[in-house]
Amino acid sequence: MKYVDKNVLNHKFTKLLHQQPYRVCTKTIMDTSDINISFDKDGVSNHFYIYKNFKEKIYFKNPKEIMMDSVKKIKSKRKKNQYDCILGISGGVDSSFLAHYACKVLGLKVLLLHIDTGWNSDIAVQNIKNLAKKLHLELHTYVLDWEVIKDLQRSFFLSGVPNLDIPQDHAFAACMYNEARKNNINYILSGGNMTTESILPNSYGYDSNDSIHLIDIHKKFGSLKLRNYPVFSLYKRFIYYPIIKSIKTFRPLDYIEYSKDKAKKILEDDYGWKSYGAKHCESRFTKFFQNHYLPTKFGFDKRKAHLSSLISCGQLSRDEAIKEIKKPIYDENELHQDKEYFIKKLDFTQSEYENVMKAKPKFHSDYKSYKKLYDFLKNRAKLFDKVKKNLNKI
Repeated sequence: MKYVDKNVLNHKFTKLLHQQPYRVCTKTIMDTSDINISFDKDGVSNHFYIYKNFKEKIYFKNPKEIMMDSVKKIKSKRKKNQYDCILGISGGVDSSFLAHYACKVLGLKVLLLHIDTGWNSDIAVQNIKNLAKKLHLELHTYVLDWEVIKDLQRSFFLSGVPNLDIPQDHAFAACMYNEARKNNINYILSGGNMTTESILPNSYGYDSNDSIHLIDIHKKFGSLKLRNYPVFSLYKRFIYYPIIKSIKTFRPLDYIEYSKDKAKKILEDDYGWKSYGAKHCESRFTKFFQNHYLPTKFGFDKRKAHLSSLISCGQLSRDEAIKEIKKPIYDENELHQDKEYFIKKLDFTQSEYENVMKAKPKFHSDYKSYKKLYDFLKNRAKLFDKVKKNLNKI
């Protein structure tokens, strides 16, 4: 089945944003809206091979055995503690299923942490409550200062960059590590996984942990001081938490045959979990940013990456993905409601909103970042290798 994204071809800034002649991967539905995409002689994009290469590497040995060895080490080191690990819960499929799996299958003592950004859907909130109650888990909720997070989200919208989720994602990471430190927890469980997220094009967004980038955009477009906002500095990210506090991240879903459909069925049957529509749409902000702002202003449809990830791991056929991507990304009535909600909640006027949406897109590289310093650490500093091992191994 043939697929062409006319939104990319007809976008008024297509020459600026999409720098190759239009082409679609013959295995997935990723296309040249990702400016960094490349193709082999058969027209297969580099994205298709990401999961394949990962699976060959991790399945070289018995993945379940590797996972259980890590679990045993965690339990051994934490046997005298109240918690083995901390898990960030959003109410979405991946984090919800991981809470179930960590408790019921791995037998870990889990502390749940939810970050309230002021944009939670009612469905997501109820999903979280049901899981915590039925799993008998303690749930800590960190409520971000609304005026500050609003000022940051306004700043990023006014800046014109692709990744508007940076203010909340940055806070998620900062709060997670800080909560782990406060509760003397050394292990963070992450619902991130290569099955559903092997394809995440860099050109569609930017590293949310870059504190220099976040502060620069806020300085240019914001008005409040970030007094109550948890900034995740470079020092905290690479030195303090992983080395001084020995906090490590563990991704169990990478070691199992993770099926999104089966996970949903377990959550629905055992916990009364309800779907919130699409990936990452448990937040009304993320839903609007991902399903309207990105496709409209940049011609980026993140469904391509999500569906292509499922194609790559064999959970979806290319024809099925094409049928899905051809469906409207937003119901018109729902879009109108969410648009009005977005404008009102962030205190924009209609004209301010329209001016941003019509303006020439900006790139994250137009603003300051710690990229040069990050690259220096990555390429030259011996310390980085030690940090990287601490970040990825138990």
